[in-house]
Amino acid sequence: MPKNASLGGLERAVMDILWADEAGDGLSVREVLDRLTDRDLAYTTVMTVLSRLETKGVTTREKHGRSWRYHPSSTRESLTAEAMRSPLDDLSGEERQAAILHFLTEASPDDLAAVREAMAAVETKGDRSRRRRGRGEDSAG
Repeated sequence: MPKNASLGGLERAVMDILWADEAGDGLSVREVLDRLTDRDLAYTTVMTVLSRLETKGVTTREKHGRSWRYHPSSTRESLTAEAMRSPLDDLSGEERQAAILHFLTEASPDDLAAVREAMAAVETKGDRSRRRRGRGEDSAG
């Protein structure tokens, strides 16, 4: 789990490149720099950003020859969820629910449809877990 899931603009651009790496072999600093075509950045700037992302726990790296290859440590969806969840962790249960409900009142119809779909998937998953536990209790006793 990332230590700090919030990202700055350049960090997000770098993560977009890492997430788009379909080969999944990770990318070197040079490969990330070459794909940041809309920015005029120094090699060392990209190297520093990748190092900071690793410190945050957002990326992992592995030695490949003389260079490092960087991989995202989680999916875009997981990181986004963590970034949204972190500020709520410090709130009481009542404050957290109020914030979530307020957030939902400002959501678009498309966002609300996505939330309903996700809730249905979570509830279905929860039903499956309860049924499995129920079978486990039946077989144990």
